[in-house]
Amino acid sequence: MYPMLTTAVKAARRAGSIINRAARDIDALTIARKRHNDFVTEVDRNAEQAIIEVLKRSYPDHAILAEESGSQGTSEYTWIIDPLDGTTNFIHGFPQYAVSIALRHRGQLSQAVVYDPAKNELFTASRGHGAFLNDRRIRVTKRAHLREALIGTGFPFRDMTGLDEYIAMFRSVTSKTAGVRRAGAAALDLAYVAAGRLDGFWETGLSPWDMAAGALLIQEAGGLVADLKGESDYLDTGGIVAGNPKVFAQLLQTLRPQEPLSKRS
Repeated sequence: MYPMLTTAVKAARRAGSIINRAARDIDALTIARKRHNDFVTEVDRNAEQAIIEVLKRSYPDHAILAEESGSQGTSEYTWIIDPLDGTTNFIHGFPQYAVSIALRHRGQLSQAVVYDPAKNELFTASRGHGAFLNDRRIRVTKRAHLREALIGTGFPFRDMTGLDEYIAMFRSVTSKTAGVRRAGAAALDLAYVAAGRLDGFWETGLSPWDMAAGALLIQEAGGLVADLKGESDYLDTGGIVAGNPKVFAQLLQTLRPQEPLSKRS
C-alpha cells in the first residue's frame, strides 16, 4: 500500500473509532442543524479533527478541503474529507454511513478511502493500481442492460429547487431498470458501485467530499464517472453519474433528456 494511502487508512480508522464509540449512545449526542435537513454532530467535528491531525502529522504542507472546517491552505496536494457521510442515518441509528478521504494531486484524484465503521468494510484505491475491499480486488459488474440493473441514487434534501427535474429523472430510471435504491450516503453508494453491489448511481446537489473518494474507487474498479453532461466536471457541478461502462452509457442517456435545457448548454 502506498504511503499516502496508508496514512489515509490510518486517519479513516481513527475517525471510525470515534464514530463507533458514539454509536453506542446516540441519544447523548448534541445535534445542530446547519440548514434545512442538514445536520452536524460533535461526532462529525471530532472525527474530522482526528483525520486532519493524522494527515497533517505526515504531510504538514498539504491542503485540506473538509466538510465541517472548509478549505485550509494551498498546495498541489489537497485532501478532500467527509468525516461522516450519512449523518442523518447515523443520528437515527440507521447503519449506512462512512468516512470518506481522497487525495487530489495537481487536479487529479490519486488516492481514495471509504471506510464503513459499522461493518468494518474498508474500500481503497490508488490511481493506476486498482480498487480493493478489505485487501480483496473489486470490480464493477459486467451487467450489459439497464433493464437488468440495480441503480443507486440520492434524493434532493437540502436545496429543493431541482426537485421537479430529479423526480423526472427518477421516474425515467425507475421505469427502465430492475430497481432503484436510496440508502442516504453517497460515498458508500459509490463504493458499492465499485464493489459490484450496484450497477450504477446518480445524484445531484453533492459536494466534492461526497464524491471524490468514491469516484476514484469506481474508475479503478473499471467503471466510468461523469457529470450529467457526460463530462469530467462532477466535483465542480455536484451532479454525478457512475456505473460499469455499458450501464453508465445507458443511464446517462436516460438522464440527459430530463435535464433543463439551461443546464445542458
